[in-house]
Amino acid sequence: MKKILFLSAFTCSSMLMYAQHEGHNHPVAKATTATTAVANPAAKPAEEALLLKETEHDFGKIPQGKPVTYVFEVSNTGKTALKIDNVQASCGCTTPEWDREKAIEPGTSAKITVGYNAAAEGPFTKPVTITYNGTQTKQLIIKGEVWKTPAASAPANAGVNDLKN
Repeated sequence: MKKILFLSAFTCSSMLMYAQHEGHNHPVAKATTATTAVANPAAKPAEEALLLKETEHDFGKIPQGKPVTYVFEVSNTGKTALKIDNVQASCGCTTPEWDREKAIEPGTSAKITVGYNAAAEGPFTKPVTITYNGTQTKQLIIKGEVWKTPAASAPANAGVNDLKN
C-alpha cells in the first residue's frame, strides 16, 4: 500500500514539474494563409428574453426552524412568449414555486417564490437554476445565516405576575 501511494505521489509530482518546464522546443507551424471573418450585418446577437429583476437575495440572520421565502420577479423582454420549463433547487432545503402552466407573454412578468426551511444552523448559499425555452438557463441565489434559537427560557416568576395584577 505504501509503495502504491509513493508511486502515485511521485507520478503526480513529476507531471506537475514537467508541466511547469518552459524549455519546450517544439516546432510551431506558421500559418501560410490568413483567414478573415466577415460579420454578417443581417445577423443580430441573440436578444435576452428572460430578465431577472435581481439574481440574489440575502435573508440575513434567521432563526433556526423558521422557514423563509422570497419572491423573485422575472420579465419577458423578448418578442415571443417564453415558458419556464423547470426551476431546480440545489437541495431539498430549498423549494421553488412558479406557475408551471402559464407562458410569460412578451412585455409581462411572472413570479418565482423560493423558500428555505432553515433547519440547519450556520451560513448558507443556495443556487436555484431556471430552465426556460427548452435549454436556456439562468441562476438565482439565496443566502443568509441560520442561528440556533435558545432553548425554552425560564418560566415567568409568579411573584412578578401577582404584582402586575
